[in-house]
Amino acid sequence: MKTPAPELQFGWEEWVSLPNLGLPAMKAKVDTGARTSALHATDIESFGAADAPQVRFMVHPIPGREDLVIPCSAQIVDRREVTSSNGEAEMRFVISTTLSVNGQSWPIEVTLTDRRGMASHMLLGRQALLDHITIVATDRFFQPQLNYEVYHSKAVREAAPNRALRIAVLSRENNYSTRRLVEEGEARGHTVEVIDTTRCYIAINALAPEVHYDGKRLPHYDAVIPRIGASVTFYGCAVLRQFEMQGVFPLNESVAIARSRDKLRALQLLSRRGVGLPVTGFAHSPDDIPDLIQMVNGAPLVIKVLEGTQGIGVVLCETEKAAESVIEAFMGLKQDIMVQEYIKEAGGADIRCFVVGDKVIAAMKRQAKPGEFRSNLHRGGSASLIKITPEERMTAIRAAKVMGLNVAGVDILRSNHGPLVMEVHSSPGLAGIETTTGMSAPPIAITRCAPSTKAISVIRYSVQDPAWFMYRISRMKLTATAATFSRLRPGRTSALLFTLPASLP
Repeated sequence: MKTPAPELQFGWEEWVSLPNLGLPAMKAKVDTGARTSALHATDIESFGAADAPQVRFMVHPIPGREDLVIPCSAQIVDRREVTSSNGEAEMRFVISTTLSVNGQSWPIEVTLTDRRGMASHMLLGRQALLDHITIVATDRFFQPQLNYEVYHSKAVREAAPNRALRIAVLSRENNYSTRRLVEEGEARGHTVEVIDTTRCYIAINALAPEVHYDGKRLPHYDAVIPRIGASVTFYGCAVLRQFEMQGVFPLNESVAIARSRDKLRALQLLSRRGVGLPVTGFAHSPDDIPDLIQMVNGAPLVIKVLEGTQGIGVVLCETEKAAESVIEAFMGLKQDIMVQEYIKEAGGADIRCFVVGDKVIAAMKRQAKPGEFRSNLHRGGSASLIKITPEERMTAIRAAKVMGLNVAGVDILRSNHGPLVMEVHSSPGLAGIETTTGMSAPPIAITRCAPSTKAISVIRYSVQDPAWFMYRISRMKLTATAATFSRLRPGRTSALLFTLPASLP
């Protein structure tokens, strides 16, 4: 037999909590004349699939404090016409959430409306008042007092609930990486929309910066994942900056992307911070070519076009004469190039380290095919699992931090004098790393957006082969949160959530 809930007394005003919305303290007016409860909300926007619509909105929990905003989202259960106390009727979204008072919790329905200017930012209607609640209309605050100071504490950020996010992926291509980002985001209950970067156009103004797309203003997104192609770096960064001006969290900031795409600038920044690099030369005048070649320890050497990507514009010159001819040809075409020493001991192989935050979550060795020195997978290179050294791991993490990238693919060469960073990618592909490691490793899973925080990055792994996975994990030192394998099921892409202390062996 179910034990009845203890009796509660409500006055005409009480302190309540809405934990599912991340609202630990609110003053609510008790109004038995209203059927449905109401919550003060602004910037109300619906999103998501038609069969499971959701709504995102902003809540100002403290009356008179417009600077404190809590972003919320919830599933829409209804949309109905509600007549307010002044006799005006309006259509409101209805959501379901949990009301907590004095250790008791129960579900209620809440309508979303702008209650700006009203003394109470929440109203409790008849449907929220259960049978064991007694109303004393002549007094208030029968239940324990709460405090608005909780919104300025660390606890409110740590206890912020996971909520459905509206995420934009800036990408011109429907490639594997883009599709995987959409799949993983939707599997976690988020709405992920792919936006063609070049189809965006922006309105720059001081009051309300806007991004338009296909003749319409884009809605507000919680986060944006830039997958900006190298050919549209300048325009793509401009569009991304516009999102940043709107307060949207970028996976990688526009400044960091522009910094990493300028190969010469990136190498100079890495050099200034003491990160190991191949000896690199840069010159403008043809008269300086002989000394430029000697500066990078002579032939063989590698010539790289500054704007090149995916191995395009990379030339290996075996002799100094060949190097002089190629450099003169590029200079004659007014093409900016840089010259690097050739790391012979690398044997046509490099290491791709996938960095998220301050961790290397996966690493693979890419080996060039016979007769080729470029190890790019799409050029015939092969990939295999590799266990990186602590020095290589720290080098990859430092390189990503110097660039200012939250997610990066760092290419490292193994030389006789330690790991050397060849390049830092701001939009690393997922196909190679997923195929090689045998597991899903999306670059980010934004699970929570709390006030005064940018994002919380949590790495989610989904296991395709549990036996292989447990063998690999058995060789590592696990955290307590990772030591549960009973939930593993082959082929389930969201079977287990955990964090790893280092990269996979």
